[in-house]
Amino acid sequence: MPPQLPLLRPRDGAACCGTVMGGLISVEDAEHSARVFKALGDPTRVRLLSLIAASEGGEACICDLTEPVGLSQPTVSHHMKQLVDAGLATREQRGRWAFYRVVADTLDAASQTLRP
Repeated sequence: MPPQLPLLRPRDGAACCGTVMGGLISVEDAEHSARVFKALGDPTRVRLLSLIAASEGGEACICDLTEPVGLSQPTVSHHMKQLVDAGLATREQRGRWAFYRVVADTLDAASQTLRP
């Protein structure tokens, strides 16, 4: 099982990223948040995250994700690449199969971005 890295916060306890409702957000934070929300803007990707989170051990093989969403393996792999690139999932290669886990800290940070 890959190690879970902690979400780093500044020493004063403030969140590491600005919030949309909390004032001006930096260009870098806005670009990161947009990439995350763009990845979440596709219902298949949201469903894939849900399937992975609901899987035993909180991880799923790409081979187990194609049938539930009714898409081919290359299409599911494309969607998973988008989720990994946005930081919403991690990928671990085991032999010929890729296994994925949801990165809960990224989902939490995305929801924090929208809070005042």
